[in-house]
Amino acid sequence: MSTELLDVLDEDGIFTGEVLSRDEIHKRGLWHRAIVVAIVNEKNEILLQQRSEKKEKNAGMWDISVAGHISAGQDSLSAAAREINEEVSVLLGYRTEIKDFRYMYCFRKEQKFRDDFIERQFYDFFILRTSGVDDKTLYFQKEEVQAVKFVDLTTIQNMIDNNELVERPEIYKVLINFLFRF
Repeated sequence: MSTELLDVLDEDGIFTGEVLSRDEIHKRGLWHRAIVVAIVNEKNEILLQQRSEKKEKNAGMWDISVAGHISAGQDSLSAAAREINEEVSVLLGYRTEIKDFRYMYCFRKEQKFRDDFIERQFYDFFILRTSGVDDKTLYFQKEEVQAVKFVDLTTIQNMIDNNELVERPEIYKVLINFLFRF
């Protein structure tokens, strides 16, 4: 397994020119960029993934469809397509293209999981609409995900209220408001 390299940012999201490993960035609590994608089907349901119990953070929690770091030198749209194609391409049955994504907005978030694991990330949030996908026939990376399911807006809200989802209030609020219009 190769080391994942990320661009280091300053507190305003500006590239510093430094490139470090993901582990070193989290160890030192440096700013970097990530993507979050909500996959939404034709019924206006959101694909959720249940994180593996072996994950370093939020183990066993339900989470948004796809999330991942933006590799050094990569833009957020390319990273979103890469993450989907790496983790979800088999499940969707086709290759995702950049034109399929709808950019929603960017936000920054800081979380300290341990003294040597601090996340300071700028997240670019996208929505990917798809059709003809059934969660009963989905395939997913067993090392990363233990289950997937599509849920409606009411279920999302109940899961938020019951603290069953990875804490991403910035995402869920915008996602619910966007989908409520359809």
